[in-house]
Amino acid sequence: MNKRVKVFVLLAFLFPAVVFGDSALPTDAELLHEYQQSFFWADLPGKTEVLKDAASDEKAHGIIAQFYEYALLFALYEDVILKDTPDMIRLITFAARGLGNTGYSESVETLWHLFLKYQNNSAGAELLIAFGKLGKGNRSITEKLNRYLLEQNENYSYGASVNYTVLSVCIAVIMEMGNSSSYPALFSVLYSGYPEVIVSEATGALELIPGNYTQFLVDVIGEREPAHKFAAFRAGINSERLSSWERGQLAELSLEQSLTYDEIEDLPSLSALRYAAVTELTQLRWTRASAPAVRHYYLIQTDFQRRAVSKRYFLEAIECLGAVGNSDAAVALLLQLGLINSQAEKTQPYDTDITLAVVRALGLIGDKAAFDHLTRISFLNYPENIKAAAREALGRLKW
Repeated sequence: MNKRVKVFVLLAFLFPAVVFGDSALPTDAELLHEYQQSFFWADLPGKTEVLKDAASDEKAHGIIAQFYEYALLFALYEDVILKDTPDMIRLITFAARGLGNTGYSESVETLWHLFLKYQNNSAGAELLIAFGKLGKGNRSITEKLNRYLLEQNENYSYGASVNYTVLSVCIAVIMEMGNSSSYPALFSVLYSGYPEVIVSEATGALELIPGNYTQFLVDVIGEREPAHKFAAFRAGINSERLSSWERGQLAELSLEQSLTYDEIEDLPSLSALRYAAVTELTQLRWTRASAPAVRHYYLIQTDFQRRAVSKRYFLEAIECLGAVGNSDAAVALLLQLGLINSQAEKTQPYDTDITLAVVRALGLIGDKAAFDHLTRISFLNYPENIKAAAREALGRLKW
């Protein structure tokens, strides 16, 4: 509120006759004048009682919104000594809640300025709720909320404390606004380090706000830093909004992105993204990702041989080739099986888990080039489960 508004409020308190004139005033104006006078002369606890009297007065229905705002303007400009007193909080809470139910959109700026003063107080939530109710459909109101949430997220990521209650209300109000311009602000909650309950609230809001959510996630995965890519991938894969095709698209892009970065500081996030993307591609049997799946396989194979990763990840890479691979994937697996067959023939040690995974993956791909290697298994000293898997794989080959 500017100084001119403040002066008007003070004049209304001190010189009501000048503002409203004489007995020719309309009934609503006279009634507003009467309540303003009562409010002015009451002590702080009594001011809330005056508000309650007006709220229950059927004759005051036409002026109650202006009276609520009048009370909030008093709170906005009152001496700082009274700011955090329980009586002032009670006054603000009652007025904000009442004002939010009136539809009086002219008061949104008053609510916002007061919210910025009381955002970390118990009254902050009520002010924010009223602000959202009266500002719904107003793009500038949504932008204010988005900026506020982004600022809170940034501050929290640097170690500052936040009011979780107000933060939750802010997310809920943004969700009610229903504008896709809020995607970036809500998404930033997902990687700012908040407790899971706050992350769930932001995720839920992203799910419900209409717009091209898939494209937003694609843009994040394609353009943002690794930690943000991983957050976008998880949001998309767990989203009920996205179809299987859209999830496959995200997983494929995520795997491609994780294979193109090589900055040392990014490796943990990129590795986590790679492994998660491979798991999703395997479940979806997303054949469009055969090429990046082969690149991933060779990288994991090298890391496994250097003992840089556990066998689990190598097995998952093999399984992914079986689920999404083409003839190129079959070649990679045949090289591995050829080596294992040679080891078995020379009675050298080999890993049965890896052997079984390779055989099954070749069966899923069904490339006839695997015939000789799979047939050879029956003539070598393999356990029965591997021989049975080889026979099953032979039956799947496409001729």
